[in-house]
Amino acid sequence: MKNIAIIGSGQMGNGIAHVFAQNGFQVTLIDINQDALDRAMQTINGNLDRQIVKGNITEETKASTISNLKTNTDLKVAVSNADLVVEAATENLDLKLKIFADLDTFTKAECILASNTSSISITKIAAATKRGEKVIGMHFMNPVPIMKLVEIIRGYRTSDEVTKTIFQIAEKLGKTPVEVNDYPGFIANRILMPMINEAIYSLYENVAGVYEIDTVMKLGMAHPMGPLQLADFIGLDTCLSILRVLQEGFGNPKYAPCPLLVNMVASGNLGVKTGQGFYQYTKGVKDLIVAGNFKNK
Repeated sequence: MKNIAIIGSGQMGNGIAHVFAQNGFQVTLIDINQDALDRAMQTINGNLDRQIVKGNITEETKASTISNLKTNTDLKVAVSNADLVVEAATENLDLKLKIFADLDTFTKAECILASNTSSISITKIAAATKRGEKVIGMHFMNPVPIMKLVEIIRGYRTSDEVTKTIFQIAEKLGKTPVEVNDYPGFIANRILMPMINEAIYSLYENVAGVYEIDTVMKLGMAHPMGPLQLADFIGLDTCLSILRVLQEGFGNPKYAPCPLLVNMVASGNLGVKTGQGFYQYTKGVKDLIVAGNFKNK
């Protein structure tokens, strides 16, 4: 299995493409927009340069990684020879169903179809195809080149052989695969999102401020990043989407998103990607935070 197609060139898609290419796979990164693909390649170049500065890779590794990467805006052509497709498009069920229905038509019969979804049912996605046994969840963590975990989600029909193959591929990427079953939020987000939502409720109810909530979790619980800052980095719209999947999937009001989160998303304050969430981010410097500007409206 050498030919990998990645659908979606955003933060997760370009990170997944980076990791596969760096580990010797031939990778085609796919998006409907060539400008988005060009930005993704710039991001990969920048991330490789940071790895060189840190002494993690050599210039030769960077060169081989880039040589293993190509881009394409034509889905049908790009996936025709793929052994594995990893979908990393927007977290939208209708979009994913359309993509997987197309993949079922455009790819070889033996091609494995994986989704990087963080919460949407693999069984439901697989139902858009005629090869449910070859559809699986391959949920990478962000940032992909750094984070070791890959959450492997078996759909109702996913075969043992396909699961074993995806485990082996994840290990070839230097990742640690963990198998979970197909229930809303899987494990990572079923635990993480209620914690983030509770942190937002604590802010909404004026129990404590942004800085105080994040400091308690960092210094008291040894979390590398506070839940509100983490929500900003994930994207508040993504957090809201996942919470709604949990709420609908379990029918349990404990997963209902905090009204403050709903309002922030409606206002367009989505976190790092818009420059304003629970923190303000200096334009062009995504890791530079200006604290103390948040207003609970």
